[in-house]
Amino acid sequence: MPKADEAGNTVVRARALLPSLPPAEQRVARRVIDDPVGVSVFTIAELAHACGTSRTTVTRFCRALGFSGYPELRLRLATEAGRAERVDRERPVSGDINPDDALTDVVEKIAFADARAVEDTASQLDTAVLGRVIDAVVDARRVDIYGVGASAFVALDFQQKLHRVGRVAYAWSDTHAALTSAALLTDRDVAVGVSHSGTTQDTIDALAEARSRGATTVALTNFPRSAICAVADLVLTTAARETTFRSGATASRLAQLTVVDCVFVGVAQRTYDETLAGLAATYNAVSSRRVQPGRALDVSHRRPGR
Repeated sequence: MPKADEAGNTVVRARALLPSLPPAEQRVARRVIDDPVGVSVFTIAELAHACGTSRTTVTRFCRALGFSGYPELRLRLATEAGRAERVDRERPVSGDINPDDALTDVVEKIAFADARAVEDTASQLDTAVLGRVIDAVVDARRVDIYGVGASAFVALDFQQKLHRVGRVAYAWSDTHAALTSAALLTDRDVAVGVSHSGTTQDTIDALAEARSRGATTVALTNFPRSAICAVADLVLTTAARETTFRSGATASRLAQLTVVDCVFVGVAQRTYDETLAGLAATYNAVSSRRVQPGRALDVSHRRPGR
């Protein structure tokens, strides 16, 4: 685990660890997530009482976050609260959508949640691990990417980006196709599993199969202690929060795409000349499919009255 001063926002990390914590520590984590300012002024005894647990549990929770103890957690929360207050004065919006919100409010809240997910993801992204993933992709014979549901779109985006610059990449969302593809990988290959929750069995199984064949495995997830991490050699994390109507499902996808873009640009930097040649060739190949300025559109296929 990264040290506390290297791992980004405390609330972000508490939210990421929440599903993997014991029930008593989860109560402490929820209090930190819901009221970080209040927790920053609590004594350890007051926080333990408020969470219906013991001071020992609070200390264990602090250490799970990477802190030496409760005093360090309080100091960090107070410092971050001051920063957040300055940001909130400039952008006083939450991501939670209420039934009586005006459409303009809905738009503003979604934009805030999406932007916050990208910012939080960037702030906590482990660049050392990111560099190792980039190295692995650059050296790979092929890259197989697994994801289902919304994560399948992220997998396809990653495949498309790599393919445009001449990297051999495949995205698989069907479980049988993913498993058969994974079974053919070797130690010259990279397998990437995309799962916001980190608990999607289809993706975990495909990544486990790839690992058993010697491939370097990478997990992209919001939760660094989730099940998918057990079958990953390298773990990249996002920091998206689910809110009302699971609008976080949109934010989580944008957070994942942010990490994918970081990997892609890193690969592009390491293979600069090859990347420029690939982008130019693929652009030229489809340029004739674009409508040119001043050219009339053929609308003869449209129905009358449209």
